[in-house]
Amino acid sequence: MKNYDKFSFYQINIANTNDLVELFNNNNFDYVIHLAAQAGVRYSLENPYAYVDSNLVGFVNILEGCRHSKIKHLVYASSSSVYGANKKIPFSTKDNVDFPISLYAATKKANELMAYTYSHLYQIPTTGLRFFTVYGPWGRPDMAYFLFTKAIMEGSPIKVFNHGKMKRDFTYIDDIVEGIVRVSDKIPQGSELNNNVPAKVYNIGNNQPVQLMTFIEVLEKCIGKKAIKEFLPMQPGDVPMTYADIDDLIKDVGFSPRTSIEEGLDKFVKWYNSYYT
Repeated sequence: MKNYDKFSFYQINIANTNDLVELFNNNNFDYVIHLAAQAGVRYSLENPYAYVDSNLVGFVNILEGCRHSKIKHLVYASSSSVYGANKKIPFSTKDNVDFPISLYAATKKANELMAYTYSHLYQIPTTGLRFFTVYGPWGRPDMAYFLFTKAIMEGSPIKVFNHGKMKRDFTYIDDIVEGIVRVSDKIPQGSELNNNVPAKVYNIGNNQPVQLMTFIEVLEKCIGKKAIKEFLPMQPGDVPMTYADIDDLIKDVGFSPRTSIEEGLDKFVKWYNSYYT
């Protein structure tokens, strides 16, 4: 990235209002793509204040920066976690998401409400993207696929929650990136509830849930080694299935994720080997 003339890197805490004000004042932003957050369902059970600082205070600072800078479009990361324990599948952006089952999910739902409010009050175009189980190179080391890969290679047991019966709509990082880029060019003109509010929310998922045991089997093949499995009950805050309805994404920007778990995990394992071994 350093080879790009217009690239700059700032290491700041988005919960620090003064730092964010300075960042926006010193740069003439046209678009803002906001992906910074405290992520993870399980971590939120023990560290709630980290989520309040980053996901709530930090997000207000981003919104305020966008308001005073009159940016053309704010695209921000939401999460499939907002669907909670919804039983209707696939998950649609038209579904009720008023019953989150983790603090992380609640903060992401709050982000969508806050963004809509700023779109209503200040006519800031905002688009929230509900990502579904993102995986791939340079991902979070605390994610299951990362931990599984490390443990399998080391010959250590992996923890398989809900006895491997969970299903996830695993979405490869390249598809997420393409979705973000395409959506950033699609500035919302109005919402479904109010044509005068330039706010939109999309799902970005593979539209093909995969059982956790199947995911592990594919990972074993990519690594060339069997996993030692420790089967455990489902943890608080987890959901049995995620499944993205991406009809709106296809209709509005002509894109749907297309990377299979076989292709995606193969790329990830090759990257992992080159980076860690």
